[in-house]
Amino acid sequence: MIIAKPEWLKPMEGILEILNEGVGITDDTGHVLFVNQCLERLLGAPCAALIGKGADAFYSGKECEFTLEKRARIKGGGYDRYEFFVPHADGTRVPVIISARELEAPDGSPFLVFTCTDISQQKKTEQNLREANAQLKNRADEIDRELAIASRVQNSLAPQPLHWGRVAVETFYKPVRTIGGDFGLVIPFDGTHLDLLVCDISGHGIGSALLANRIYTETVSLLRHGMEPDEMLRILNRFVIEDIKVDGFTFTMGAARLDFSGRQLVYAAGGHPPALLVSPCGDVRRVESLSTVLGRLEEAVPEEAIEEFNVSAGDRLMLYSDGLTDVWNGNDEILGVEGLERIVRKTATGSLHDMREAVIEGVNSYSAGPLRDDVTLILAEIR
Repeated sequence: MIIAKPEWLKPMEGILEILNEGVGITDDTGHVLFVNQCLERLLGAPCAALIGKGADAFYSGKECEFTLEKRARIKGGGYDRYEFFVPHADGTRVPVIISARELEAPDGSPFLVFTCTDISQQKKTEQNLREANAQLKNRADEIDRELAIASRVQNSLAPQPLHWGRVAVETFYKPVRTIGGDFGLVIPFDGTHLDLLVCDISGHGIGSALLANRIYTETVSLLRHGMEPDEMLRILNRFVIEDIKVDGFTFTMGAARLDFSGRQLVYAAGGHPPALLVSPCGDVRRVESLSTVLGRLEEAVPEEAIEEFNVSAGDRLMLYSDGLTDVWNGNDEILGVEGLERIVRKTATGSLHDMREAVIEGVNSYSAGPLRDDVTLILAEIR
């Protein structure tokens, strides 16, 4: 269709050509009167090939119906803004934001002016972002699956309750994250003695968990060969320094050994919170570490690194990690070993199981929020 360009349009052309958006003007019937050079580039066709064409020359089917519905909505001086596309001559679709308004020409006839803002780069960026997010989600799902497996492996490091000869053992283990750096052991040896051990690796998360697993394996091997607690500390200390070689990495350990009679206790520890010996009446005795923190100094474990005790029926031994002592209340006051001892005294006359539950409840009640560190607890009672 050949349409003569209205006289009123000619003075506007220069202004419309300098705009950096595609601009088009149609008459009241929807046929093109004008397109600027920017819109020509978006459509990939010269102005002469576009003048006089209607919507059905650019769109078909439902897309054409959509454009006609939009035009009908702004008839009578309305305005609309929406996301759509313009068809390029090469068959591609150029995503745009269309702003359309109906105006009145100087001769009183209505016309529609519309602008097309190219959002191809925005769409490309959005697509790249969606793809990146999909990749991140896939990776996050993969990490979650790996963490779930790691958590199951980590739970295998948790100390297990046991009845062995004259000794009953209750345990508790809870990492502050999915996986943690604590582990505990309750291991009988050839019917001669029972080893009880708690180890606390510095830090949290995956790195600490991997190191905990490595030290766990070495520790179990040494205990199953009957290694004395003090010599075990020396070997583990040397192993971490010489073989693992991770800067800033340290660990603490408290290791107790009870003979089958349940009357002789041997204890060795490196930098670990003091073990607690609890009498049937609730008296508490601290057993401090004779060695320093492990994994940093070659001489961390001295020649005399063991203490020996005689224990009696009703006596209890408590080994734990500092997740039970490094706890702050609402006044920013730390519970510490003294606070834990107070909790132990209040709970010592109950059954071994009830004592375990009451200790955990007491620590949680003291804390102003969730505990900040991994918790491992081993309670043993001579019977």
